[in-house]
Amino acid sequence: MSTKKSMLDTPKKLVIKVLNRTKSSLKSVNGYALNTTEEVVSEGIIVAEQWQTVANKAIKGSLSLAATQQDIVFDALTGVKKHVMLSKKRFTKLIA
Repeated sequence: MSTKKSMLDTPKKLVIKVLNRTKSSLKSVNGYALNTTEEVVSEGIIVAEQWQTVANKAIKGSLSLAATQQDIVFDALTGVKKHVMLSKKRFTKLIA
């Protein structure tokens, strides 16, 4: 038996060593990417919930404001109608 090492054993061991290091590095990078993505999504959900609360308040406030403005418009239109009818009566008295 020969105690001499084969010339192919050393490169093969080097390749296996490099592949193992690459696998462990990729696992580490994959774990980091997964954790980072999870944090980003969680923060996005929290921020979206906060904006949804703000939007709900804005919608409720705007609906009440719109109702008030609508009442003001109808009151103004009623006033204009009364004024026009009074002016019509006055004008017909002047002409007749």
